[in-house]
Amino acid sequence: MNRITQDGEEVEELGIAYLQNMFPDTDWVQTSYNDNFRKRYAGTGMKYDVERDAFIPPQPFPSWLLNEESLSWEAPSPMPDDDKFYKWDEENQSWVETDEQPIP
Repeated sequence: MNRITQDGEEVEELGIAYLQNMFPDTDWVQTSYNDNFRKRYAGTGMKYDVERDAFIPPQPFPSWLLNEESLSWEAPSPMPDDDKFYKWDEENQSWVETDEQPIP
């Protein structure tokens, strides 16, 4: 979709009005490609949190807690800081070394 602008500046309200005209029974919130607002670019599975005015990614594991400053999920214990790869083992609540390089 083209950006909705007024005097060369993006205006969220104009974009929302445009989309609500086409899809009247939906709510719309602008996202930022460069994370200038709402913490991060909205992606698949994310939810918009009205109180935090941010897009929150899905919780990766039940034991992970939301960091209220970064609004990112954090494991109960930090991942080891070495040159190895790790994955989270929810059952044992620990990091397990793996040969698989994580997908960024």
